Amino acid sequence: ASRGVTRERLHVFTTNYERIVEFGADLLGLRVMDRFVGGLEPVFRASRLGIDMHYNPPGIRGEPRYLEGVIRLTKLHGSIDWHQDEIAGQSNRIVRRVFPFGTALGHSATHLNTADSLMIYPNPAKDLETLEYPYAELFRDFATAVCQPNAVLFTYGYGFGDDHINRVVRDMLTIPSTHLVIASYNDAGDRIFNFCNSVANEAQISLLIGPYFGDLSTLVDNYLPQPAIEQTIWKMAKLINRRTANPLSPDSSDLIDPPETDEL
Repeated sequence: ASRGVTRERLHVFTTNYERIVEFGADLLGLRVMDRFVGGLEPVFRASRLGIDMHYNPPGIRGEPRYLEGVIRLTKLHGSIDWHQDEIAGQSNRIVRRVFPFGTALGHSATHLNTADSLMIYPNPAKDLETLEYPYAELFRDFATAVCQPNAVLFTYGYGFGDDHINRVVRDMLTIPSTHLVIASYNDAGDRIFNFCNSVANEAQISLLIGPYFGDLSTLVDNYLPQPAIEQTIWKMAKLINRRTANPLSPDSSDLIDPPETDEL
């Protein structure tokens, strides 16, 4: 979420329909962009514009800056707070019902008797149902995001059991500059290795399989890149070292220059 201005926004795709991603974003103070528009009763919009978030620094006009702490979120299989709300002339109106995280089923905030209108599809027919509204739009967003040059798709905990998602990933890997990173506790059913064997160029896939790599704390502490702001901190320290008689030093004894790159 803090990647440099030359990079595309981090786009999170999830097949889960609970709200743990949104809850985590709230804890971290991240702004989430999706297809919903509105405050009290957000409505799903079929039209997808290249909307982003920028800000004007104090005292500077006409030079908007890239706002950090922003992610895009697409819930491919719907969500427990999406409902089909039929009103006159709008039979496919999808709204997001806002209620507290962890609300018990049957609570008044969840709007009773909404089973028929709940926009999730936990059933074997979901492959066909992704052709319908609003899932066609969501999967179009997925294909648009990953099927482009230099795209990198990182999967965590996905077992490659959904053919409608696997087809998009295979299409992505037909582009030579794309790359797929798979992190998982295990390969139950050998679905991951079967998928990798079906891809023409296995060099485009990196596998992180096993309890060690499947531990989220291991990935965060040892493998995920540092936020873009770290580059600024290093540059400030180097500048102070050049200008002062008593240079600052990090926790280590020597100041080691990080790689000069904005890659995350």
